[in-house]
Parts: sequence; structure tokens; C-alpha cells
Amino acid sequence: MSIKINYNNKTFKPIRNSKNGETSNETIFKYKQEGVILTSEYSGGKIKKGHLIGTVDDFGNIEMRYHQINKKGELMTGICSSTPEVLPSGKIRLHENWNWTSGDNSSGTSTLEEI
Repeated sequence: MSIKINYNNKTFKPIRNSKNGETSNETIFKYKQEGVILTSEYSGGKIKKGHLIGTVDDFGNIEMRYHQINKKGELMTGICSSTPEVLPSGKIRLHENWNWTSGDNSSGTSTLEEI
């Protein structure tokens, strides 16, 4: 059974991130979805400007690539897999596993919640 989740016009912010990540609860993600294609612009906290692009499967799982310019002026890139959880309120929580493809190439986890 598939779960139809549409992320179009939803806004998220991180509630938790690994220490080697750059997003924080000051980072705001504005999602757009057309069919299976997901995009987002984001900024806030340590991030001046970021973009992501990915695909959404029938269960709402997201496979994405991201790039961002941090406050130090560095261009950072990475990959991320997100698994959704629908909360009792109907809002979505995303459980993420990510990996830098720039810098130290380290990995981490984060959690985002719809606001």
C-alpha cells in the first residue's frame, strides 16, 4: 500500500541535526513538488542560500541532492535520503540521512518538521 504525500507548498525547519551539519532551527525550507520532482529553496542560520532537487516515491521517501553557500562563503554540496512520518497533527516529520560530497565528505542525520 502506498502513502500519497505531496510536499508542494509545505515549509519545514530542522529540529535536530548532527554537529557536522550546517542547518539549524533557523533554516527554513520551502518545498515545491510537481509529479515526482521535488525542489526547495532554503536559507537561515549558517546558510545564506541553498537549493535542493530530488524525487519522491509512492511512500513519500525523498532522494535528493543539495548545494548551498554558507556564511563563510563556501559552496557545499551533498546527498540526502528522507523518510516521512505523518504526525498525529497531520504535519510531516522527515528523518534524514545525509552525506557531504564536498568538504570533509562526512555523513550525518537530521530531523525536519513541517511548520
